[in-house]
Parts: sequence; structure tokens; C-alpha cells
Amino acid sequence: MREKQKYHKIKFENAEDQKKIIKRLSIIEGQIRGISQMINNNRYCSDILIQLSSAENGLRSISNNILEHHMRTCIANEIQNGNPQAIEEMMAIIKRNG
Repeated sequence: MREKQKYHKIKFENAEDQKKIIKRLSIIEGQIRGISQMINNNRYCSDILIQLSSAENGLRSISNNILEHHMRTCIANEIQNGNPQAIEEMMAIIKRNG
């Protein structure tokens, strides 16, 4: 069994950044509900695909934002504290998010 990696909790420097991400997630949540309705209403495939692409791009943007935050805070601190395994953790995250 693999050893459990050290995980870091997200900490934003200012509350405004957190609010922006939560707001964007709420928008994506609404898009997903809208996509379900579009499918139930037998809408055009192209319209559904456009909305799916929009939701995917929104999630990717949030993911990139949190990944950057993690690198600049958690990973940077771990490296400064002499933990070279932080690079391995970062590589695993990047490979998973591919």
C-alpha cells in the first residue's frame, strides 16, 4: 500500500480571490444544470457541445488557478524547508491534470 502523501489545505491571501473562485464554480454549476435541461429538451447537439465546452473551460481555468496557487505557496514552502519530495508531488498533480 502506498504511503499517504502530505496534503496542504488551501489558504488564500485575500478573501476576494476565494470569492471569485466560489462565484465561478456557482456559474459552472448553473451551466451543468442548463446542459441537463438542454438534453432533456432534445436541444441541438451543437448548442449542447458549446455549453459543455464552456463549462470545461471554466473548470480548467479554476484548476489552473488553484494549481498555480499551490505551486507558489505550498510547494515553494516545502522546497524552502528542504523537502525535495514536493517536486514529486507537483509532478504527480500535473500528470493527473494532464
